[in-house]
Amino acid sequence: MDDIYTLGIESSCDETSAAIVKNGREVLSNVIHSQIAIHEQFGGVVPEIASRNHVEAISTVVEEAIKQANITMEKISNIACTYGPGLVGALLVGVSYAKALSYSLNVPLIATNHIHGHIAANYITHKELKPPFLCLVISGGHTHLIHIKSYTEFEILGKTRDDAVGEAFDKVARVIGLGYPGGPKVDKLAKEGTPTIELPKTKFDNLDFSFSGIKTAVINLHHKNPEINKADLCSSFEKTITEELISNTLKAANMLNIKQIALAGGVSANSYIRGEFLKLENEGYKIYYPEPILCTDNAAMIASAGYYKSLTGEVADLSLNAIPNLTVIENNK
Repeated sequence: MDDIYTLGIESSCDETSAAIVKNGREVLSNVIHSQIAIHEQFGGVVPEIASRNHVEAISTVVEEAIKQANITMEKISNIACTYGPGLVGALLVGVSYAKALSYSLNVPLIATNHIHGHIAANYITHKELKPPFLCLVISGGHTHLIHIKSYTEFEILGKTRDDAVGEAFDKVARVIGLGYPGGPKVDKLAKEGTPTIELPKTKFDNLDFSFSGIKTAVINLHHKNPEINKADLCSSFEKTITEELISNTLKAANMLNIKQIALAGGVSANSYIRGEFLKLENEGYKIYYPEPILCTDNAAMIASAGYYKSLTGEVADLSLNAIPNLTVIENNK
């Protein structure tokens, strides 16, 4: 069987990225142009500014990815692009570029779900990982507990009913004065504190999550007592969040009798969350998570997910459009 070289294109938020991945798991290049420094002054991502910067960067990023992979355009087997979920303007830049390139090169276009990409990042880091397994997707916009039945079949077991976990991290960081991006800054400060502050937890009869109450409690404590130890507050917040994540994940694992658990998404780079999940290996579970560069938005993960989707024969045409509120199961096309 001939090798398959997938060009991945990712532009769902504030990273413009292109990558070449061979046979779904071997990364030949993964170029990421980040806009963090641009949006930091605004305290978060400004969609219009993000879109304009994608337009400026995308051609250069794709060219650099091909150069670093040491291949020619003619070697590309298919093009996988993120078409949702994400910021509509940002998504349109990547989708439009991918469609034009697919047409000019006469290669298949694979419409790729951003969340599927985060899951597939684990296939790159862990070459031995195969479905079925359980995946906890935790990012700035998403918190999903997903049963990965096959490379392209997914079942949502639980999700947040309010804030995504990364969103809660960012809001807490902003209120206590840490700035943007909040997740890494909360993680860093939490290492200097102790989790001595009791915070509320929300319990449901199913496997859904809720982080709004925890976030609000932290914000209220800070407002009522501005002199409160911020390190202890961050440590307590991080611990409570992690307990919620582990509790539901273990319920799902026991329910399905699955011992393979993967983490995915930007928040899976959090050192405390990783450490606590790794402790589960003492109880017979096998824990997987991507290397840090693959936790954030990147095109290598999109290329990997697109590769597995291409094997099903599902190819997009030039009518492909961005779907900012695309769900994991893709039932809102």
